[in-house]
Amino acid sequence: MNTLTSNPTKIAIPLTQWNFASWKDYETWRDTETRERVKLYYYQNHLLVEMGSEGINHANIGDLFSMLFFIWFSQHIPQTSNTFGGCLLEKSEQSSAAPDIVLYIGEDYPRWQTGERRYIDLDRWRIPDLVGEISDTTLSSDLDEKKHLYASLGITEYWAIDVVGRRVFAFQLQENNQYRECQVSQSLTGLPIALLEQTLVRLQEESNISVANWFAEQIRSLNIEGN
Repeated sequence: MNTLTSNPTKIAIPLTQWNFASWKDYETWRDTETRERVKLYYYQNHLLVEMGSEGINHANIGDLFSMLFFIWFSQHIPQTSNTFGGCLLEKSEQSSAAPDIVLYIGEDYPRWQTGERRYIDLDRWRIPDLVGEISDTTLSSDLDEKKHLYASLGITEYWAIDVVGRRVFAFQLQENNQYRECQVSQSLTGLPIALLEQTLVRLQEESNISVANWFAEQIRSLNIEGN
């Protein structure tokens, strides 16, 4: 682990490298305007700064999962839900993260008001029901440091979506505050993780909109309690 300078204008951190940093260092990065897109992660006095725009595969899958959420909640147990993909989550003086997928289920999702900072303050708002990372080049960190970070925040379900392997690693939080891999989603009650993986495989030959339509057909036949 490297020591981090607190000046974001003079350092570019390698994508997979966590750096020893204070909370003040993190705040400097958070509050400094940069030319490049920046995603911040802070956990146990270490900071990860992911810089650069999304690649084609990352963007393709990110948009796909937004469509999948819409399809799911329109067909199975319709209820209010809201997504905030890429938005910074912050627990003051403790942790922060900018997951690619942020899902709130229910009416009490974050709402921004004029004059407030443009991130989700977890001291004010409840934690999301599900977060996920699209792992194009970051799978090692997504299954290690980030997984521990999200567990420490108490997020009940976490997905790491392996772009290269077309896999979805899904985890549910246990009573010991550790994640255990699961085969069926808890937040999207009854959704088999294997179906998400089958959906990803189809992206190799089809557009994400075509794949989303296929997914819609598949879930119509699922026997979901309360549907």
